[in-house]
Amino acid sequence: MSGPPEEPDGTGPVVVDREAGLRMYDDFLAAHPEVPRRDDVDVVCWGDNPAYADEILGLIVGGAKRATATLAAGYLASSDPFPPLGAYWVCCDGSGRPRAVLRTTELRLGPFHSVDPQFARDEGEGDRTLQTWLDGHRAAYERQCARLGIEFSEDLEVCFERFTLVWPPDLAD
Repeated sequence: MSGPPEEPDGTGPVVVDREAGLRMYDDFLAAHPEVPRRDDVDVVCWGDNPAYADEILGLIVGGAKRATATLAAGYLASSDPFPPLGAYWVCCDGSGRPRAVLRTTELRLGPFHSVDPQFARDEGEGDRTLQTWLDGHRAAYERQCARLGIEFSEDLEVCFERFTLVWPPDLAD
């Protein structure tokens, strides 16, 4: 999962503790036997540096962030599938430690320009306005497109995803 826009700072990517993430997922499953086990659960963090991962995790555990948007070309370039509706995934902090289990509740594939004010608000970043969302994501997607060797266009497809926080219980929606 690529997550929201990357912010370069030169400190390098976060290495997630996948084993600890899977243990957190197992704890969630033990408390929710009605949830079927999936062996392909992702253990991820946002961005490409620890500070950004911690910032975004803070928005998630604080309740402000319940959406993310990923350039579809990023999924295609890495041969990663789009997230399945209803998937559970583990989100880690900037040190790579698991902190929350999330569940994808809504997916929409659409052009960049189709984002609406409510989605921008639900993404929870900055001042949560549509204009701030457009400016920040345009800049990040332009950088990503340059790395992918494609030209940015507001017609490029974006995977708009909403999620809920389901674990740990004291933070769950």
